[in-house]
Amino acid sequence: MHADPKGVLTGVHFIDGDHAACEGALAAGCRFVAGYPITPSTEIVERFAARIPKVGGVFIQMEDELAASIAIQGAAWGGKKVMNVTSGPGLSLMMEHLGYAFITETPCVWIDVQRCGPSTGVPTGPAQHDMMQVKWGSHGDFQIIALCPNSPQECFDLTVRAFNLTETWRVPVFLMMDEVVGHMTERVDIPRPEDIEVVERKWTNKRPGEYQVYGTTPEDLVPEMTKAGDGHRIHVTGLTHNEKGYPDMSVPNQERMLGRLIGKIQQNADQLVDVREDRTEDADVVVVSYGITSRVAMAAIEQARAKGVKVGSARLVIAWPFPAKRMQELARTAKVFVVPEMNMGQMVQEVERAVAGVAKVVSVPHAGGSVHDVETILSAIMEASR
Repeated sequence: MHADPKGVLTGVHFIDGDHAACEGALAAGCRFVAGYPITPSTEIVERFAARIPKVGGVFIQMEDELAASIAIQGAAWGGKKVMNVTSGPGLSLMMEHLGYAFITETPCVWIDVQRCGPSTGVPTGPAQHDMMQVKWGSHGDFQIIALCPNSPQECFDLTVRAFNLTETWRVPVFLMMDEVVGHMTERVDIPRPEDIEVVERKWTNKRPGEYQVYGTTPEDLVPEMTKAGDGHRIHVTGLTHNEKGYPDMSVPNQERMLGRLIGKIQQNADQLVDVREDRTEDADVVVVSYGITSRVAMAAIEQARAKGVKVGSARLVIAWPFPAKRMQELARTAKVFVVPEMNMGQMVQEVERAVAGVAKVVSVPHAGGSVHDVETILSAIMEASR
């Protein structure tokens, strides 16, 4: 289906990534946001609060991040497309509710505009410090999807995509922006509503008494959904549950439920991963990057190519699930992977795990507060090529 024209500001805009992400959410049909202001994400909810009265929806500034991360889940079960917005310390507080969203299969989008940590760190400085927190921060085994825009245009495009993914797979989906992308102002083209594909929730047509809130088949691992007030009896709990939603904490049911929840992402990983490649066909050196770092890396790659080095780029548009299979394929031809990121080495661990010693892996860390110098990445490429 196409986007609701009420939420789409079709045209050419000169806006920053935070505002573009807000417009992406509105275009995707988001009509409920609960948030607690935190730098550098606040501009997203400020714009949403200003725009939503004209579109028809609700924004609530909650008393803290815990309240925000659970309020959106109530609204989702009430039938709304939902989102919350935060940054590193706020995300830490939301972690228990991230697990709740996973086990209850609540469709919801979380935008994390990353800044420097640990703790309060440098609130206004750029970083990519939360890449492992979103993957492993909540307790238990769970799977999420995480997208990494590198421009305001992608903040719009990938926010729409994030909503489509969360409705398709019923898992929490993250937009992992960084402070530079969030506050960077560039041209953003917002298409016409009829050119924006929007995934509608998989509503059930079953009658009360026939519908099971977590009922699935082996071929379709994502259950149909209803909403409060539609006449179906539903039970939504963070306890291990059966197809009816009732607590069933037996060992066989724990294995069955968790296996399906994780399986629906792992079994479909090939259609979820998104790696944008440039000149990897003949590359001896592959630079793996994401977010704003990918744009700095591209400048270094161009300079290295001018010096005769066969180097290519592999940009992680979707970081989770990690494209391990593609990294393994690249390792058959490339000799070295260079991984610059604005942390002390997080995603590089996944590259190392995937490559498994077939090729050398070089980390180019950065503590945050600023982006890499082009010369730093160029130097790493030149050293790796020798």
